[in-house]
Parts: sequence; structure tokens; C-alpha cells
Amino acid sequence: MGCRWEGITFKYIFEQVKPKEDAKFVTFECMDKYTTSLSLEDLMKGDVLLAYKLNGEYLEAGLGAPLRLVVPSKYAYKSSMWITRIRFTSKKELGYWERRGYSDTADVWKDDRFD
Repeated sequence: MGCRWEGITFKYIFEQVKPKEDAKFVTFECMDKYTTSLSLEDLMKGDVLLAYKLNGEYLEAGLGAPLRLVVPSKYAYKSSMWITRIRFTSKKELGYWERRGYSDTADVWKDDRFD
């Protein structure tokens, strides 16, 4: 698709925050009450971003401004838009779509969309 996302790697955020040792997952909460959760293992990959720009332009509201999660190896429902809160958790919390039957792993390489 040629999208050039710009932002801060999640790995950088993790290093700055230094969550408690029992943190294994992260839940993202959004302005529209949407939520999703990913493992720290998935989020620590170098291509996972908290993006604020796309193709050199600051994100517009329709694209997730002011901050959007970009997880290239997962289906888009894992790339939360309009992020307002990031919580580190010790237990997995199912998000909006996962509670409705979508796959929690959302692996695009395995065509893993539905449970």
C-alpha cells in the first residue's frame, strides 16, 4: 500500500515507562470506547508504532488522530485509533471485537480473523 507511518515505537514507550515485572499484556482504550489488547511480545517488535503522521502529514481525525497504534503483522482491528489510555496488565483483557468472536491473535500471515 505504500503507507509511511511516523511515530514512536512501542518498544521506546515500554523502555521509558518501565512497567511492573508482572506486566505481560497491554490494553489500549480509545475515545470512542473501543478497546483491544496485545501481548508485550507482539508489541515489542520494531515495526509497532504509536503513529501521529501518515505519509508526512499529521493524522486527521478520520485516520485516528491524535494517536494511532500500527501493528503491521496483525489485522487492522488490533491497530487502535484515537488512543486515550494505555494500560499494562498481568492478564489478557479481550477487546471490543475479540468479545464478539474475532480472533485475539489476529495474525495476518495465518489468516486468523475469527475464533
